[in-house]
Amino acid sequence: MLGHFLTYKLKLKNQPLASLVWTCLAIVFVLVMVINPKVVFDGARSGLGAWWNIVFPALLPFFIVAEILMKLGLVKFIGVLLEPIMRPVFNVPGTGAFVLVIGFTSGFPIGSMITANLRQQNLCTRVEAERLMSFTNNSSPLFMLSAVAVGMFGRPELGVVIAGSHYLANILLGLILRFYGRHDREHLNRSSSPWSIRQALRELLQHHRNHKQPLGQLLGEAVASSITKLINIGGFIILFAVIIKLLDYAGIIKSIASVLGILLMPFGFPPDILSALASGGLEMTIGTKLASEASASELHRLMAVAMILGWSGLSIHAQVASMIAKTDIRMGMFVVTRLAHALLASFFTWLFYKPVEASKEIALPALSPVVELLSHWTPVTVGYSLLAAFLLLLLLMIIALVYRLIRHIKRIIIN
Repeated sequence: MLGHFLTYKLKLKNQPLASLVWTCLAIVFVLVMVINPKVVFDGARSGLGAWWNIVFPALLPFFIVAEILMKLGLVKFIGVLLEPIMRPVFNVPGTGAFVLVIGFTSGFPIGSMITANLRQQNLCTRVEAERLMSFTNNSSPLFMLSAVAVGMFGRPELGVVIAGSHYLANILLGLILRFYGRHDREHLNRSSSPWSIRQALRELLQHHRNHKQPLGQLLGEAVASSITKLINIGGFIILFAVIIKLLDYAGIIKSIASVLGILLMPFGFPPDILSALASGGLEMTIGTKLASEASASELHRLMAVAMILGWSGLSIHAQVASMIAKTDIRMGMFVVTRLAHALLASFFTWLFYKPVEASKEIALPALSPVVELLSHWTPVTVGYSLLAAFLLLLLLMIIALVYRLIRHIKRIIIN
């Protein structure tokens, strides 16, 4: 009897306190929503607008393409072919090239979605998945070039600074992360052939034999799965938009901003920027809009936007967590690298930014027509992003082929 009592007490003590806290918070949240219906409605409407006008058209084509290519087995083909490039550079399998390309040309949280799929298919280890997820999640080029540079700042040429700083910071993180978990004991069987085009084709044909599927069914499943995931993402965006409105109404955003002020005021960030950073810590889209409208210098506003895009907001973190929920991938490294990304992107923005007078003289003439074109029409931006993804993937394949050819010639000469 005493033993049963002690076991019961231990179970009570070991019950996660977090679940009780979340339950209390959920009850408080519902009560606050009932008391402030107008605030909730305004927040939900702003979140729905951001999802429908920016996120949905920007991500849907990439979600569908990614689903189709994975179902067709192209990822395995790419994995075998690009192993010699991705392994020494980022310490991830060749399949990571597909995640890299789609992640850099689409937007949050598609990198985590594909990484989770790779892990579920046992195409990468847990540590490799954590590396991949941490540096292949980027803000959408449509959002940075169109919504932020043109819609918020009114200067298309700033898209190069915003997107360039964002991507450069993540690539640098990818190079650093190759040392993360180097001594992990989990290993997967990989081809050691010096010339593996045949092996890559065999993997592709084997996948087709094992997963025969009519084209209509394949397309239907890809579209249905993509829309379902995007609706899930829309729910997160609307939820966090409501939370931000309620926190702002309650004055909590100002309290968070005052805490941030202790760290950032010495660098000259005004109070309006701090409020935007506090909001952006929860939801990226709303935070960037507030930062662009703040009463501050253009440099400080751009640095704040870089921080928000790098951190990506707890809304994106929740979306990523939902994508990897059915795997053993951990979130810890992702959160740490988002913080590092925010700091690095802000630094690169400070480094590359030129005032209006200087930027007109130094702006690259070759890039200005492209930026202008990509900045005004959503279908054009999405189309060019898909083209960039294809060209980037093709470039990686060519580099891999040249690399393998050089190694093959060297072995012939030595022998």
